[in-house]
Amino acid sequence: MENAHFFRDKISQGKTVLGTSITYTDPTVTEALTNVLDFVWIDTEHTPITLDSVQGHIMATKGSETVPIVRVADNSAVLIKPVLDIGAAGVIVPLIKTADDVRRAVAACRYPPDGVRGYGPRRPTRYGALSGPEFCQQANESIITIVQIEQTEALTNLRDILAVPNLTSIVVGPNDLAAALGFVGQSRHPEVIRTIETIISAAKKANVPVGIAAGGGPEIMQEWVEKGMNWISMGTDYMFLLRGATQLAQAVRESEQKLPRR
Repeated sequence: MENAHFFRDKISQGKTVLGTSITYTDPTVTEALTNVLDFVWIDTEHTPITLDSVQGHIMATKGSETVPIVRVADNSAVLIKPVLDIGAAGVIVPLIKTADDVRRAVAACRYPPDGVRGYGPRRPTRYGALSGPEFCQQANESIITIVQIEQTEALTNLRDILAVPNLTSIVVGPNDLAAALGFVGQSRHPEVIRTIETIISAAKKANVPVGIAAGGGPEIMQEWVEKGMNWISMGTDYMFLLRGATQLAQAVRESEQKLPRR
């Protein structure tokens, strides 16, 4: 929770906020990446990461400016509550279709009277050192609530979604969006790109920051920056690992082929 303001501050300063999706359980992955990235997207929707491992990743950001944000598996207060209670700066909620879905997600992140979050934080209170109405108000003001736009219903209801109070940001899921539009596995299809551009335009008009989770090289990341993305989740931890290993191995093998035969 204490790192949440770095996300908002950098966006308000006009900086493109960069991060990646975390899929490994070992928190040393996050600890290493805090030297490079503005945020980590700890993914519990498509990975075997448990709540205990999530806490390890969150703790690995302590003392840095890297913001730990957790993607929960569903728009459920039952899933959101423990993630926030162990210190996540915020959540990413998938499968959003309507403004009511967004209102439920926002409410799950906030204590009454602003929401329905039950009280029982551990790390955010410094294990009991902080408490009372001041803490609850601070938590409500700082928490990051991001919803994914990846369903055709969300496109239809986008204006209402963007108007929900206390929504921090939206994020485009290009692969699921492509499937919803009838282009399975074609996240770079021209129609998908045009749809994403429409989402960016609507978000800018509503003054709501917009991000994307996208793979690819520097040229694709730069393209999204130029199109107006405020923040980008650049692939995944294992993509970085494989890309680095592949590039280095290829360079060594190409160099080896130029040497005289032994």
